[in-house]
Amino acid sequence: MSSLSTSLLCSGISAYQGTAPPPTPTIWDQAAMDRSHWFQRQEILQVEGAAAEDGRSPSIWDTFVHNGHAPGRSNGDVASDGYHKYKEDVRLMKETGLEGYRFSISWSRLIPNGRGDVNPKGLEYYNNLIDELITHGIQPHVTLFHYDLPQVLEDEYQGWLSPRIVGDFTEYANVCFGEFGDRVSHWTTLNEPNVMAAGGYDTAIFPPGRCSYPFGASNCSHGDSVHEPYIVAHNFLLAHSSVYSLYKRKYQAEQQGSVGINIFIYHYVPKTNSMEDMLATKRAQDFLTGWFMQPLVHGDYPNSMKKLVGDKIPKFSKDQWRKLIGAFDFIGVNYYNTLGVKDNTKNIPQDQRDFMTDPLVEFSVVDRDESGAKILTAYGLQGVLEHLKQNYGNPPIYIQENGYPMPHDATLDDAPRVKYLCAHVGSLLNAIRNGSNTLGYFTWSFLDLFELMEGYESSYGMYYVDFEDEELKRYPKLSARWYTNFLNREQTVIRENNPTSASNSSYA
Repeated sequence: MSSLSTSLLCSGISAYQGTAPPPTPTIWDQAAMDRSHWFQRQEILQVEGAAAEDGRSPSIWDTFVHNGHAPGRSNGDVASDGYHKYKEDVRLMKETGLEGYRFSISWSRLIPNGRGDVNPKGLEYYNNLIDELITHGIQPHVTLFHYDLPQVLEDEYQGWLSPRIVGDFTEYANVCFGEFGDRVSHWTTLNEPNVMAAGGYDTAIFPPGRCSYPFGASNCSHGDSVHEPYIVAHNFLLAHSSVYSLYKRKYQAEQQGSVGINIFIYHYVPKTNSMEDMLATKRAQDFLTGWFMQPLVHGDYPNSMKKLVGDKIPKFSKDQWRKLIGAFDFIGVNYYNTLGVKDNTKNIPQDQRDFMTDPLVEFSVVDRDESGAKILTAYGLQGVLEHLKQNYGNPPIYIQENGYPMPHDATLDDAPRVKYLCAHVGSLLNAIRNGSNTLGYFTWSFLDLFELMEGYESSYGMYYVDFEDEELKRYPKLSARWYTNFLNREQTVIRENNPTSASNSSYA
């Protein structure tokens, strides 16, 4: 099948203004589409609301945003009110045509003290949500941890900085597997642990907001940007392997489910064709992707990290690395865009570098042209999948986040988002045709919700949520109508130009 017939331009989208579904194209890659599944995703932290209802305790995100670390001092106390409106939302998912829905469980709602007694109201809510999804023919995909550690564990022993977290996280997972595993067959242990390790313990843009001078995006009153990101990542990996081992030992035979981990990944391209920039690009990949993938596939951190970081990075015991190797049934990938990489080899001592400067690289934006207009870099998704295929044994993959931000306003014509999604689905289908073992694709996000970095100022949702309306009414955007047509095999996708001509792919 030719690349042209694999994916064609979503013609007419930018001009579409009507209320009927957008224009219907004629050709898609049927074989590649049939090898993948199509879902939606959003996280309980950002959509659920009901932050202080029915026994839920505060999480570190509640503390973080209530201390003013979100735009406009916003918070997720109500968010999209998914806690009370889940039946309406599941009905919308069914109407959209979703095969599955990925959401996270709030550890603070299910086990408010971090360990010990289970909250009956929390248990009831997640049982009801799962049952509602299944009743409507929608497969639940569950994430165990999405940045929202119970504050009580942060206060008790500094949360992910302590090896004690491994036991508490494993017991929390044990409750989830035992209570929900008869209906949930896809589990993601951790969402973007590479981002939380850096964002929460170096730059302090995420909770618990730890950093040390001169690093960090805010006043650094506590933390150690030089060492803590590596300690936290190490504990993330040990906690993941412990939970994976638990499931295989105790639940696999009866439940027949799968357990994976999610990683945020950029596609990196060298700024120039120089050997220095190409080597810098490899280092950047090692520090973002290899940081977690290398231990899970090969049992240890990338050599480039160990060389540059030295004894700042913890070592695995023989028993630990044996348990780590192969401790996944799938890898979740969150991908949004591509960055340029330039070598920045400076003679800075290790103890004066934080995680962000340890790779000795400079990053640049490549998704804007000289005028500042956004351009498509969807080729990066195929590049990421090719990198995983070539370097990590072509693991089973779910694209668990992919989406496009726009200002949160009342317009339902989000044509730029449709073009973005069109192009990325096309890139994904090309990767599948080229042998990528990608099993499914989740867009971010189903609804407008509380965005961790933008609050309510921008949104990724296919359904508009009117946050000024006390009923928080939902309205389908153009992207929701397009996605429904696509799922019904009535919509085609963009085949994006190659990177050398990306400037010809303006979409904003």
